[in-house]
Amino acid sequence: MAKYHLRLAHLYGNLLNTYSDVGNIIALRYYAQQMDADIDVQVISIDDHFDPDHFDLALFGGGQDYEQVVVAKDLPQKRAAIKKFIDDNKPLLAICGGYQLLGHYYIGANGEKIPGLGLLDHYTLSQDHNRFIGDITIKNEENGQEYHGFENHNGRTFLGEGERPLGTVITGNGNNGEDGTEGAIYKEVYCSYFHGPILTRNGEIAKHLLLTALQNRYPEADLTAAKSLQIKPTF
Repeated sequence: MAKYHLRLAHLYGNLLNTYSDVGNIIALRYYAQQMDADIDVQVISIDDHFDPDHFDLALFGGGQDYEQVVVAKDLPQKRAAIKKFIDDNKPLLAICGGYQLLGHYYIGANGEKIPGLGLLDHYTLSQDHNRFIGDITIKNEENGQEYHGFENHNGRTFLGEGERPLGTVITGNGNNGEDGTEGAIYKEVYCSYFHGPILTRNGEIAKHLLLTALQNRYPEADLTAAKSLQIKPTF
């Protein structure tokens, strides 16, 4: 039996799973097992109550415009809870559509302005007759780690106050194809356009998310073994 137990909220996981980002949950469980931890997953969907105190981690995945419009209409009732989750420095991984919806707004492919939560200070525009598609490599300037992934998005996201990029682009397009950034970090929120999924190719990010969750849940625990876990390259 695992020594530690974590609870993960899969926000709108029954709707925003177009790009199989559920693989991030599989990766988290894989690395958690090596940290002597297990993870219970609960999908939080339309009209469901989200209790930020009940969960240790959250995943906010991506989908197509139609699903994002549906989700956007439900988000206001969860805004306060998601804000508390973020303010409590709990780890949240947001991919593509989830990334966009944490910001102020995004412009859909048909020109519709879809409001976001406004909890992070970015916004997303669309492209005319173009998508950013292909392999991408970035470097996180804070820890020196390189992250590898696959991007497939029409959106062009521009970061705002309090946000720093997940990394600077080495190859690929990134957030908007202009400023050389990819993804966003705010408190313990990690955003990215990486599919693939991101955690299957970048175990160091999974390790950080799990360690943060464990330290929050078990502040008195000796996590030396978990911290020393060696992540093998998978790209």
